Amino acid sequence: MTTDTFLAATARVLTERRAAYGPADTAMEAIAARWSVTLGRPISPAQVVLCLIDLKLARLARNPAHEDSLVDVAGYAALLAEVSR
Repeated sequence: MTTDTFLAATARVLTERRAAYGPADTAMEAIAARWSVTLGRPISPAQVVLCLIDLKLARLARNPAHEDSLVDVAGYAALLAEVSR
């Protein structure tokens, strides 16, 4: 897969997820609120995204060529820029 194809696939996934789950900042705020209750300490939307990237990196450690996980890491990196404004 070329870089352009990869980034286009990532953009498609982000568009699909936004349609299904709403804006990333709103979704990550909702997850942060839930994780804050679960963990008993404040969690920020940016921390949620970083943890999701870590999850995907752990999976990639087992299979570095897993395309879906690679796309997800790129997508979460883009979301990190969005929720960190």
